[in-house]
Amino acid sequence: MAGKIKVLIVDDSAVVRQVLTDVLQSDPEISVIATASDPFVAADRIEREMPDVITLDVEMPRMDGITFLEKLMAQHPIPVVMCSSLTDAGCATAMRALELGAVAVLAKPQLGVKDYLKEAQITICDTVKAAARARPRRLPPVEKKLTADAVIAKSSRRSMVQTTDKVVVIGASTGGTEAVRCVLQGMPSDAPGIVVVQHMPEKFTRTFADSLNQYCRITVKEAEDQDSVTRGMALIAPGGRHILLKRSGARYYVEVRDGPLVSRHRPSADVLFRSASRYAGGNAVGVILTGMGDDGAKGMVEMKEAGATTIAQDEASCVVFGMPAEAIRLGGIDHVLALDDIAQKIVRLCS
Repeated sequence: MAGKIKVLIVDDSAVVRQVLTDVLQSDPEISVIATASDPFVAADRIEREMPDVITLDVEMPRMDGITFLEKLMAQHPIPVVMCSSLTDAGCATAMRALELGAVAVLAKPQLGVKDYLKEAQITICDTVKAAARARPRRLPPVEKKLTADAVIAKSSRRSMVQTTDKVVVIGASTGGTEAVRCVLQGMPSDAPGIVVVQHMPEKFTRTFADSLNQYCRITVKEAEDQDSVTRGMALIAPGGRHILLKRSGARYYVEVRDGPLVSRHRPSADVLFRSASRYAGGNAVGVILTGMGDDGAKGMVEMKEAGATTIAQDEASCVVFGMPAEAIRLGGIDHVLALDDIAQKIVRLCS
């Protein structure tokens, strides 16, 4: 156990606890020190031995995961990875957990699905290892934006959309939900078109996009294949699908497609950044934010070589300084900035 990441699994399902234990213990860097059927048992386990990471179910008897997370962040700020079901309610609750300080969110294991386990093993183990390096922090509360939506519904018909020569592509992983929100909230309503890869499971990205749309001056939505990349809009890559930036004449648009894990992820920032280097070149701004691993680092190099301007989040403001650090090490970054300064820099570069 020396040097291993100590994990406590909290889930009311004995089957899920066993599956997660088997998956995590398959990684030589991880040790499951205990499991708990609910937060009360978990509290007792924590008193006996402090874990490095907790995987936490959302819906449990006696006390739900959100209530336990709030208490935990106030008393013992341990990195927490939420495990939630792929339902609208589960996704919404998981997003609330991220706001309260959870490091990441995972889809609950799909029991009995053989093809699921191979890729899930990579995702689950990598997420826990990233969480072990994270510095948990709680998001500051923000007010929802007020728009005409409160009075009149938006027309389903779109008028002629103006495109821009500039386009922004962003990649993020662990801790990225806060970082992406910070950047997008800092964008003006006429900001250049933006495409975002945030490592999250399928269905969670739609909830993430909907949540961002409530707080940002720009429109934020989960990307659909062939969506145009236009001023005042950010497209979030759907979980479990790759996203590519394409161009037809003056029009930027996205292609959403299946494919293997790239840099251990799907969607992959490397895939998005390579497509931006090819189809936008010097008209692109690339941004790599907090996250463990090296996804997006090589893509940043390709973008810079194609004439794009590239930005990395600095170590002090990162939850995990993995992806930005690797991009910097490879020489793919023009500017290293604190999170709070990135939106303003993008606006200046694109004005």
